Amino acid sequence: MPKFNLSRSSGLALVVVLSVTLLLAACGDNTATTAPAATTAAAAAATTQAATTTAATNAAGTTAATTTAAGTTAAATTAAASGTATNMDALIAAAKQEGSLTTIALPHDWCGYGDLIAGFKAKYGLQVNELNPDGGSGDEIEAIKANTQNKGPQAPDVIDVGLAFGPQAKDAKLIQPYKVSTWASIPDSAKDADGYWYGDYYGVMAMEVNTDAVKNPPKEWADLVKPEYKGQIALAGDPRTAAQAINGVFATGLGNGGTLDNAQPGLDFFASLNKAGNFVPVIAKQGTIASGETPIVLRWDYNALADKDSLKGNPPISVIVPSKGVLAGVYVQAISAYAPHPNAAKLWMEYLYSDEGQLGWLKGYCHPIRYNDLSTRNVIPADVAAKLPPAANYANAQFPTLAQINKATDLITKNWDKVVGASVK
Repeated sequence: MPKFNLSRSSGLALVVVLSVTLLLAACGDNTATTAPAATTAAAAAATTQAATTTAATNAAGTTAATTTAAGTTAAATTAAASGTATNMDALIAAAKQEGSLTTIALPHDWCGYGDLIAGFKAKYGLQVNELNPDGGSGDEIEAIKANTQNKGPQAPDVIDVGLAFGPQAKDAKLIQPYKVSTWASIPDSAKDADGYWYGDYYGVMAMEVNTDAVKNPPKEWADLVKPEYKGQIALAGDPRTAAQAINGVFATGLGNGGTLDNAQPGLDFFASLNKAGNFVPVIAKQGTIASGETPIVLRWDYNALADKDSLKGNPPISVIVPSKGVLAGVYVQAISAYAPHPNAAKLWMEYLYSDEGQLGWLKGYCHPIRYNDLSTRNVIPADVAAKLPPAANYANAQFPTLAQINKATDLITKNWDKVVGASVK
């Protein structure tokens, strides 16, 4: 394991590297290293790249939008694997021939996606069709399923979903393999070995509080049951379908007697909140937080911090990471097996996993999956690092394994209506 500089911005990076072995075991692969930036890891990845790229090319060939684009697909895929400028030019040309990219469930205030999408459009001259920006991971999967025979504007090319949804989409044959040129610097345990899905960023569950409306903000999950928070607490999604909301329930359970293997206390806790009248069954957004309709929201820290920036003190926002039940979560990217614009989708992945794209996520307060590599090479701007929360906020972060996430997701989505009895809309 490489050395780590435990600066204010790298505490969570260390935690995620320590946790990748657990994720790896859950995925059934015990051979990967936790030092993706090491020369040996890069060399090992290089020796297997050609065979994997061939597989990716074959899969991509079956999903090409047009016959004319298919001729450049193989060259473009090889380009992404090798990272050479000439071959990247071939991928860019193929993407421009398709003309556009269709994304889904990427709100502009989530992880800096507004600037990332604008940067991609400006850099490559492609249009970006943005579907359902407020959707959840389940909505993204359903959109692929609903458009397997549709190459129109409602068919997403790419998805960004909670970790549990990546393997599920692979098993359902809804996504296709692709390995970006920076593949070796993505931790092995945070990616599918065949390239079907790959971690993009991570954060921890926090409380975003409008302190104009809440004069005494809660400090721990257990505080939320207090009578003073009646009619004030909400989730940032539907816990029956949205990964962020599911993890909000999971996190409160950790702070109230639950474990990574037992999410039931989270459901029971929300049943108590609902019975007490503290829970507001509204999908919280920046507008509902600012208006005071949902002044306390459980959401990923990076989304809360982005709200704090964009609201500029009107109203003032406090972002609270509790000391107990600190749940960390990883999201993953994938390309639809039915992508209408497969080359544009691959170019989008190259952009996101380049240093430029990874720093774009970091500017949006999301720790990018290649954080360790960026830090080792000293490419993180000082002003960006200075805006990140102190590493102490993440000292007690718990990263569930894939098996634990699947178990919690299944429990929460299937039992929310019965146990909590609140329809979140």
